[in-house]
Amino acid sequence: MTTSLCTPRLLLRRWREDDLDAMTAINSDPEVMRWIGDGSVQGRRQTAARIAVWEREWEEHGVGLFAVECRESGQLAGFTGLSVPMFLPEVLPAIEIGWRLGRPFWGRGLATEAARTALDFALRERGLARIVSIHTVGNTASERIMRKLGMRLERETVHPLSGRRVRVHVLET
Repeated sequence: MTTSLCTPRLLLRRWREDDLDAMTAINSDPEVMRWIGDGSVQGRRQTAARIAVWEREWEEHGVGLFAVECRESGQLAGFTGLSVPMFLPEVLPAIEIGWRLGRPFWGRGLATEAARTALDFALRERGLARIVSIHTVGNTASERIMRKLGMRLERETVHPLSGRRVRVHVLET
């Protein structure tokens, strides 16, 4: 099973124990988390639990979220990859592509570069014919990435836990 992918600037790989501090810093930044769920930040314990879930998805579904590492510096930039969007039952069964990068990595095209690579993995290596991506209304940066990936708006709905409006984009091959 493929567990790492390379782009010119990034290494997409499985999670390691030493990623916890860097991912906690990303998850505890209110600006990063502004559009995630209800906008709450996540501390070390919550981040560790999320990483465990992301790793378990690899075993259970054959897809998961990759840690995104900058090849030049070795810094953890965040994540991208595939998951089952259990938080939005109305779109299931589905596989979602998503991403989250720390602020120092914004505005450089890294999220798009990582997401394109993860999407190619989903289509070619996993043979998926339909991928969704979900964002909170107002998160125009993520919506732009979805469009760059060739996704189209499928519906607007409400996140059942946060009550926030979300848009579901889809790519079907």
